[in-house]
Amino acid sequence: MSRSRLSARGFTLIELVVVITLIGALSVVALPRMIDTTFWRLKAFGDDMRSQTQYHQRLALAQRRPVVASISPTGVSFDYAAGGNLSTLACPAAATPCIAEAGTRTVTFNNGNQGRTVTSTGSALTVTVSGGTYSQAFQIEAETGLIRPVP
Repeated sequence: MSRSRLSARGFTLIELVVVITLIGALSVVALPRMIDTTFWRLKAFGDDMRSQTQYHQRLALAQRRPVVASISPTGVSFDYAAGGNLSTLACPAAATPCIAEAGTRTVTFNNGNQGRTVTSTGSALTVTVSGGTYSQAFQIEAETGLIRPVP
């Protein structure tokens, strides 16, 4: 066989490395811009909000100290009623505001050290995480503090 016939059989290693590098660069830079990840970020925010709310309710009962959750259109912050920030959960940067209801509302866990949950509305509090094509409502029950997704 002649040398020219052998070189025409496939790609060289350098050509393959260049193609793989280009595909890698495109997947890092171009793909996230082409695919809308807002849906997944909002779903993760809603799941995180639910778990953080449950955690802080249990913390209030375990420490026998009231914990206040302040829910605003840009996120949720958890503080002790007597002062002192516990944590803040901000909306994803790509989806601010992410909570559909206007204004700030509060939920106090272990209100008056009686184990009760009190909402600023006096009844069950609905929190809707939404943006783009995603929308999920969560309901925080008065008295029990149970947070659950609303179908």
